[in-house]
Amino acid sequence: MPQPYDRLLDATAALDTPFAVVDAPALWANASDLVRRAAGVPIRVASKSVRVRSIIDQTLARDGFAGIMSYSLAESNWLVDHGADDVLLAYPTTSRTALEALVADEARLAAITVMVDSTESLDHIDSLLGADHPPIRVCIDVDASLKLGPVHLGVRRSPVHSAAQAGALAAAIEKRRGFDLVGLMFYDAQIAGLPDSSRAVRLVKKRSAAELLERRTRVVDAVRQHADLEIVNAGGTGSLEVTGRDRAITELTAGSGLFSPVLFDGYDAFTSRPAAYFVLSVVRKPAPDIATLFAGGYVASGPTNKNRQPAPTWPEGLMAIGTEGAGEVQSPVKGDAARGLSIGDRVVMRYAKAGEMCERFDQVAVVGADGSVDLTPTYRGEGRNFG
Repeated sequence: MPQPYDRLLDATAALDTPFAVVDAPALWANASDLVRRAAGVPIRVASKSVRVRSIIDQTLARDGFAGIMSYSLAESNWLVDHGADDVLLAYPTTSRTALEALVADEARLAAITVMVDSTESLDHIDSLLGADHPPIRVCIDVDASLKLGPVHLGVRRSPVHSAAQAGALAAAIEKRRGFDLVGLMFYDAQIAGLPDSSRAVRLVKKRSAAELLERRTRVVDAVRQHADLEIVNAGGTGSLEVTGRDRAITELTAGSGLFSPVLFDGYDAFTSRPAAYFVLSVVRKPAPDIATLFAGGYVASGPTNKNRQPAPTWPEGLMAIGTEGAGEVQSPVKGDAARGLSIGDRVVMRYAKAGEMCERFDQVAVVGADGSVDLTPTYRGEGRNFG
């Protein structure tokens, strides 16, 4: 049995399945590689791609990382209450409870930057808090997708795309009480989140990167006429070396690259080094070349494609059965390797995405190079579910 599976399975032999495991040497090698690829530009840690507070904290203690990119305002408040001092909320919020908690605490107000993409976002916040609320730090989410005529390449995020649109929104924020514009964010999903699977994909990514390089500069210049920008955030795990060359940005973001899930296999710029897994037990042998595992139906978000299914990883040579896939209570796998499996044996699986896996488990077993095990709680294990 090759590394790391012998070390991971030996170290966790006393744990009941299903459980999540993180290979610490791979995790920290990935962190170092992210810093290398960022080439001196600070990296903000995307919490949604981790969802384990201790791992977020340990990553931030390393050189090259600074600040958290959160996905929920309630989460942002919670992280600040546990010591975080720089949190950029990546998505707009409509939560009255979280907004009231934000403005009720000076430490939260100082540490958290809220994302907006329209005056309607500001109006909604005012409708929940009243127009006389304390100043809230805000960041404009700028659509970083590539538009080729009627074709939209990228995710559907902000209505703000051009420098003129960004400048107009910045001017509107400048005139309003209760909001301090401090940042811009550009998430290039069509570059950062798209493996280099074909020549056509590479061409689209190259063209998009060139378009963004020019457009980001114009957007930043337009907004700086109305605000002193502290944050110009861009990029993701799959685009660090491309986006990081843009002098208009002040920081990058990455998170998935720490765990390196299945969807991050197949990039030209870096080699995937898997660090996060979950482990299931064989509970049935319905045929000599089929082993049925307990649980495992942990399908990732996004389009309901085959690539959102978890991947059997060890023993090598296993595959899901197409007519069943990963199931709510059982997940059959097949292949020659299944012939060597017996009831009670363990199978190592990889999740398609990163932090979502941690919503399935109360803790992760972080296994060191020496086989030591640190059981550390996930967000779920700390009793937190932020959506």
